[in-house]
Amino acid sequence: MPVALLYLGILVAAFLLLIVRPQRRQMAAHRALVASLQVGDEVVTSGGIYGTIRSLDDGTIDLEVASGVVLRVARGAIAQRIEPETHPAEGDANELDDGET
Repeated sequence: MPVALLYLGILVAAFLLLIVRPQRRQMAAHRALVASLQVGDEVVTSGGIYGTIRSLDDGTIDLEVASGVVLRVARGAIAQRIEPETHPAEGDANELDDGET
């Protein structure tokens, strides 16, 4: 009987370490992202819609998806912020070459 309790304890500990903690960490990161959103940020919704934030309310965001097309979405529907792309300088183009001549 004590061996079964030991196995049960190990199973519960593994569940907490492998499932619960990473999920809590992911939820905290999403809450921080939603709290840090600003007008002008380019974002992607959880449904895969890309757009630019035009206004923010407590629970909603006005998201411009095309010129003159604005959608109102829930703040929690924002999945990620899109960082501006940085293009390499023209002189650095040779560095991106795979080495073949």
